[in-house]
Amino acid sequence: MCLPGGAGSSIIVRMAAEFSVKPTLVGARVVVRPFADGDFPAIREALRDPEVVRLTGSRPIVWDEAAEMRMREWYGTRGDQPDRLDLAVEERATGAWVGEVVLNEWDPRNETCNFRTMFGPRGRDRGLGTEAVRLLVGYGFERLGLHRIGLEVYSFNPRARRVYEKAGFVAEGVLRDALRTPEGRADATVMSILADEWKGGQDQQG
Repeated sequence: MCLPGGAGSSIIVRMAAEFSVKPTLVGARVVVRPFADGDFPAIREALRDPEVVRLTGSRPIVWDEAAEMRMREWYGTRGDQPDRLDLAVEERATGAWVGEVVLNEWDPRNETCNFRTMFGPRGRDRGLGTEAVRLLVGYGFERLGLHRIGLEVYSFNPRARRVYEKAGFVAEGVLRDALRTPEGRADATVMSILADEWKGGQDQQG
């Protein structure tokens, strides 16, 4: 990473140090935490789930030994990443992995990040995603010092859009025919939330 001089350099160094810390965030129903080896069976189930594949706009995975190794290598190295946060979502009542939340594509000059989620079959339609999104978005603004967090959500995933709206994300525009699927082409809605919008929402709740 090429660091500019002056005050901007110190801000980037500080934010990079914060990204290197992989936190544990505790909510009423979920814990957002670093990945553990015990998560692999549930992650494997999610990655092979046709609904997860459809909602994330991914391609189906042929699960073989190579795919297993890629999964273990990917999730086993998330704690080593200095410029992103990939965290597991654990249901407090059961201790089970139910999904993941991610802050990636960090732009230190503009203090922005992309946000994405993935939830397996046991993590959907129960309100767990809403709480997990709020926990990591709050951490992004309050601890990492981000100014903007953005995402894209496909038109065939209104459930995810509602979750993001509950967390304070606002629709900015539409990427028309952004994804080609077996059922046809689908739009993607660009959404974001700004630091002052998050703070305003928290003040209202308080």
